[in-house]
Amino acid sequence: MPVTPFPLAGFVGSFLLAFPALFSIVNPLGSAVIFAQVLAARPPAERHWLAGKVAVFSAIVLLISLWAGSYVLNFFGISLGALRVGGGLVVAARAWQLLESPEDTEARKEQQAQPARLSPEAAFYPLTMPLTTGPGTISVAIVLSAERPAGGDGLITFMLGLSGAALAIALFVWLAYRYADTVIALLGNAGSRVLTRLVAFLLLCIGMQIIVNGVEDLAAAFLAAHRVVPA
Repeated sequence: MPVTPFPLAGFVGSFLLAFPALFSIVNPLGSAVIFAQVLAARPPAERHWLAGKVAVFSAIVLLISLWAGSYVLNFFGISLGALRVGGGLVVAARAWQLLESPEDTEARKEQQAQPARLSPEAAFYPLTMPLTTGPGTISVAIVLSAERPAGGDGLITFMLGLSGAALAIALFVWLAYRYADTVIALLGNAGSRVLTRLVAFLLLCIGMQIIVNGVEDLAAAFLAAHRVVPA
């Protein structure tokens, strides 16, 4: 019985779609600066342990959002085209905010992470949510999953690529948080903001492409419903 080769191109394509979008919205390097500042009073061993816990929780949040998010929205009657347009607008708006004023985003995240100074169980709240994988990250993950093909083997390959990107992001979170002091020494606040702006521009482009795909879906559905044959 012949063995079907693994569709590597589809896996790599979905991975390359998801990884830059998730990396830019999670921003592990920028969040690592806040992680180190908030937990400065904790001993290094405890910070390293928290970094591992946050990475595991982040992977769980991302995987659930990628695999279940768009299906939940479809259950409520939201079409795939509408989800892509609306989600693309959210992604583009988030990217524009990061591009224009990363300082405001950092200040908000630092304020949200303040309870971790005193809480002995801070790995999930607030260090995972909302510091690392907040509502913006979940929205982006749901929108990315909406780019899935209709079905067949391509669907599984696409979702595996997204999952691989989510696990890679979780690995980056662990490394950045585990070595947060080194990140601060190399980047500092200024370097972190420059990097944030660079990846935010990439996220803006991804958001616009998702909007275009959604508009094409809605236009095709409209033409099919009205039996309009394009010239």
